[in-house]
Amino acid sequence: METWAGFCPGLHLSIGIWVMTTALTLQNAKAEITCASCPSPVQLHLEKLQMGMRTDPTEEPSDLEFKELGVTGQNTRVDDDHEADVSVEDVPMFPQHVSLDGVRTRAETPVHSGESHRGRVDDREPELGDDAALRRAKRSGPEFAEFSESRWTGRTGVDAGAPEDRGSLFDGQKQGRSDFGWNRNEGRGNTRQDEPKITSSTFALTGDSAHNHAVVYWSGQNSSVILILTKLYDFHIGSVTESTLWRSPDYGSTYERMNDKVGSKIVLSYLYVCPTNKRKIMVLTDPEFESSVLISSDEGASYQKYRLTFYVLSLLFHPTEEDWALAYSHDQKLYSSMDFGRKWQLIHGHVTPNRFYWSVSGLDKEPDLVHMEAHTPDGNVQYVTCRAQMCTEANRNYPFPGYIDISSLVVQDDYIFIQVPTSGRATYYVSYKRESFIQIKLPKYSLPKDLHIVSTDEKQVFAAVQEWNQNDTYNLYLSDTRGIYFTLAMENVKTTKGIGGNQMLDLYEVAGIKGMLIANKRQDNQVKTYITYNKGRDWRLLQAPAADLDGNDIHCILPFCSLHLQLQMSENPYLSGTISTKNSAPGIIVATGNIGAELSYNNVGMFVSSDAGNSWRQIFEEEHNVWFLDKGGALVAVKQPSVPTRHLWVSFDEGRQWNQHSFSSVPLFVDGVLVEAGAENQIMTFFGHFSHRSEWQLIKIDYKSIFSKKCTEEDYQTWHLHNQGEPCVMGQKQIYMKRRPGNYCMLGKDYSRILSAESCICRAHDFECDYGYERRGDGNCRPAFWFNPSTVSRSCSQGQNYFNSTGYRKVVLNNCTKGVKEMYTARKQQCPNRPPKGLSVTTKDGKLTANLGTNITFLVQLDEGDSLRTNIQLDFGDGTAVSYSNLSWTEEGIKHVYKSAGIFRVTALAENTLGFDTTTLFLHITCPVEHVQLLAPFVVIRNKEVNITAVVLPSHSRTVTYFWWLGNNTEPVITLDGSISYTFANEGMHTITVQVAAANTILQDTKTIAVKEFFKSLLLSFSPNLDEFNPDIHEWRQDVGRVIKKALLQVSDFPEEQLLVAVFPGVPTAAELFLLPHKNQSEGKKKSEDELEQASDVIVSALNQNLVEFELKPGVRVIVYNTQLTLAPLVDSSPRHSSSAMLMLLSVVFLGLAVFLIYKFKRKIPWINIYAEVNQEKEQEMIGSVGQGDSTPKITLSEFSTSKELMEKELDARVKRGVGNACESTREIPNCTSV
Repeated sequence: METWAGFCPGLHLSIGIWVMTTALTLQNAKAEITCASCPSPVQLHLEKLQMGMRTDPTEEPSDLEFKELGVTGQNTRVDDDHEADVSVEDVPMFPQHVSLDGVRTRAETPVHSGESHRGRVDDREPELGDDAALRRAKRSGPEFAEFSESRWTGRTGVDAGAPEDRGSLFDGQKQGRSDFGWNRNEGRGNTRQDEPKITSSTFALTGDSAHNHAVVYWSGQNSSVILILTKLYDFHIGSVTESTLWRSPDYGSTYERMNDKVGSKIVLSYLYVCPTNKRKIMVLTDPEFESSVLISSDEGASYQKYRLTFYVLSLLFHPTEEDWALAYSHDQKLYSSMDFGRKWQLIHGHVTPNRFYWSVSGLDKEPDLVHMEAHTPDGNVQYVTCRAQMCTEANRNYPFPGYIDISSLVVQDDYIFIQVPTSGRATYYVSYKRESFIQIKLPKYSLPKDLHIVSTDEKQVFAAVQEWNQNDTYNLYLSDTRGIYFTLAMENVKTTKGIGGNQMLDLYEVAGIKGMLIANKRQDNQVKTYITYNKGRDWRLLQAPAADLDGNDIHCILPFCSLHLQLQMSENPYLSGTISTKNSAPGIIVATGNIGAELSYNNVGMFVSSDAGNSWRQIFEEEHNVWFLDKGGALVAVKQPSVPTRHLWVSFDEGRQWNQHSFSSVPLFVDGVLVEAGAENQIMTFFGHFSHRSEWQLIKIDYKSIFSKKCTEEDYQTWHLHNQGEPCVMGQKQIYMKRRPGNYCMLGKDYSRILSAESCICRAHDFECDYGYERRGDGNCRPAFWFNPSTVSRSCSQGQNYFNSTGYRKVVLNNCTKGVKEMYTARKQQCPNRPPKGLSVTTKDGKLTANLGTNITFLVQLDEGDSLRTNIQLDFGDGTAVSYSNLSWTEEGIKHVYKSAGIFRVTALAENTLGFDTTTLFLHITCPVEHVQLLAPFVVIRNKEVNITAVVLPSHSRTVTYFWWLGNNTEPVITLDGSISYTFANEGMHTITVQVAAANTILQDTKTIAVKEFFKSLLLSFSPNLDEFNPDIHEWRQDVGRVIKKALLQVSDFPEEQLLVAVFPGVPTAAELFLLPHKNQSEGKKKSEDELEQASDVIVSALNQNLVEFELKPGVRVIVYNTQLTLAPLVDSSPRHSSSAMLMLLSVVFLGLAVFLIYKFKRKIPWINIYAEVNQEKEQEMIGSVGQGDSTPKITLSEFSTSKELMEKELDARVKRGVGNACESTREIPNCTSV
């Protein structure tokens, strides 16, 4: 297993690659899956983690970056023996937010420990004053975190952040000491004058002093080529304006400027190297000038240029095919090339950044298969696979049938992880070896806020989970082999806040020893360092050294005092970080730490263990960068780079003694070190500068002379791995071969590390608690309160067998045999015959709502019962049901499509000969509302109830919510019915608004109603030619109403503001004229009534004489008629009966004539308002006036035909006018309307 931070699935680089990503970070409230298969410690909150990803060019730049040739592909696994065989050009880089003066904002805090250099200074370096503070730190780059001439300021696997989180630049405040030198105790080793000298050569990148970016690429294995790309980033315009490409064919002894070969005026931005053929190189031009790719097949000696139609943000090379690559563009498109970038083909038009992967060998059938997280046009996200050159819609596959959360797809080793969108808690799914997705089972009440995949490459999954009650700590979980069932390995693992606010998990996997982890745990407000040798089954504190550097005894007694280690990786991949181990040097751990009751960042020193953490020695009082030389046979140390130095120190006895060597005549600010440049040479390359005004300096160091010979058998000794004397670690006794401390011999390339491994007898510490079980104080595993151990898998049928857990499971990859293995291993038992129990039915996406017409998948699950002998019935609630003879038929889900909207009761029944179980689900099937129309009277009487109706199209009951704003109310009235009754208490113009909500749609309509004490109305009709031009739309009716009003004003001096005209929907065209009293009625109501009568007589007279007409269009004149005399000339709420109204009551004797006229002309009866639901074709927009109360003189229905006959006739008339088409129901007969 590799716990690497910052790379996506399968991107296993053997050194800590410095990575940049965007400033967007995950929110703690949202659980997400991120991959972190990268060097320890584990980084969390990585949203954009994909090999080959670069940050947006608009992000703030950084300074200098060192990279190696030989880009590691997505699925490439690299052994630490070949850690130099790596390139980082194609890894995601994090934007660097450094202070422009080059001095770290938090001056008291160096990069790794949080403290400045400590210890006694004897061997003095030249004094540096404030002028030597590295102001050239203004050299920052646009996209990559890079080394600056003053100090590299990145952080491995973290997002950029505030300046106070930056690594230490040259600290002016800490330069007050006049001397910097070798610690007195550090030089206690060999100080022989005849010590072998190392050879070095210096090369300055002449002419690039103004360039504030430098990126170094080096193949590291079987190649002597080093490439350096320097760039000038202009902060004023925010882009790169100059670049220089340098090439060294001899490990850095000499460099050649390559600008003439790539184009002297071309500005280069990035360089990529094929991981499977390091002779092949791609160089991208800066898109601000042109979008091209330069291709080399001879390690950068010559180039061919090809134009691009898109801007490449990142490249991902195939892990085995050297010419295959994926390119991600600035507009989120994914392209593929099968000829090393010469031609590109679009794969998908919208892919999530960092979430695309090449196929995994041995798991995917097609080598050119691409896994990606793609977006649908409606904004959803799906997991899609297709072949790189055949990715049309017809050729795409969807391994997970539903939608997934954005940035949740992780394809890593044998596993694929996704997170599904849910309204409640997060739900995660895993596919093992490309099998069907199965929901991940965490302890029931872990309730994760955040989840990150830490590692997957030891046949199980390590996951860091931040639970609902955690803020700055995570719990570490380990899965079974299939990645489904997770058990707790350690609680409250400390996190360190990295750049940009990201959380770095303080967890480190020791290289070279399987199952060995070191973690910092927060407990009782203290942080302590723990170590495990069996993958988290048991943890213990670290025993502090017995003596300090001066030989004084250290009285540190467990558990009150112990050694605590800092577990942060360096911000710079070419600085060692606070802890270092190596596969080729098993058992050797070098780390920064402190001795005490808890972890501290004060008074720290450097410590080493030669026996895999059982015992420790202090080696330095100051922080140093320490690397492994000669495949781990020797150690080299250099002081922290915030001060210049010209010395390095080498140890051949695992840190007991150190020899000093000079590598430069002038103190150098070391920005980075390339160690072991090649598999078979002994070369280091130091990068830095002499002062803030100097050129970039590259110092090649050949340390071959410090070895006296090649190692022989006599130079080796055996070492037995143990845990405090216990020889069995991970179920076996392991014996390693190591070079004898103090021997100055060189290890051979065929150096073998493990001499023998013998299996041990199984004991209790070889087993961890199984899923659903927790370890108690006595060390035994007992069922958790939420877990029912008697639950048998539903797939277990009578006559079959199942494995009944004992509460334990063997630690994955533990090699013990016999002993208690049989006692702790799950026992095979015969499946019992049981009645069904724990039946549940859910939708596949976990939602309780769906759109009409969608294919809904129901999942039926049964906790207990014989699945092969249990009948399953599912009633969908819409009159259809299905039945299955056993549960196995429902494993893929039960699909159903609803043909109408509504709330449906879905019922499941499980039944066998021993009993039954039922469960119910209420499912909302919604249909988006396309149109809403508010139906309300135009004029109403004050203090009289009026009915208001909202008609929605399409019309679906029970799934629409109505929000009514009536009068001047600020809060709405909420109903599930489309009609509401309301009484207006005040006169005036009142606005009614209704909002209709269905599914994800909200529509609104608004009407204005006039509220009066009384009014006069007339029914109008028109010459037939108007119907020919009636499109029956709302806007036309409003315009015609204004024209009619204007024509009426020409024959009457009635005030315009008191005259209202409402044109009804449908044909024949009809309208109603309203005469309203003046707002100021202080002169008396009687006078106002008389005025309305007089105005009505004038208008009726003009209408009868055909004096009211208007021109609709040239040559088309329309005459307005009075349909009939008003039966009740005044609508009044007072008890007094007007004489004119009483006279009109005498017209009842003409009942037969009135009935004949109604039938003959099929006109609307203005005093009978029928409220009806209207179909989609014709929409009633306004209803005539609502009239007087019971005390007002009116025509009673008993004097006419029966109410049923009148309604039938009215409906018939409305149908012919198009008003009442397809009416579904009659609401009511309003009080009355004057005519």
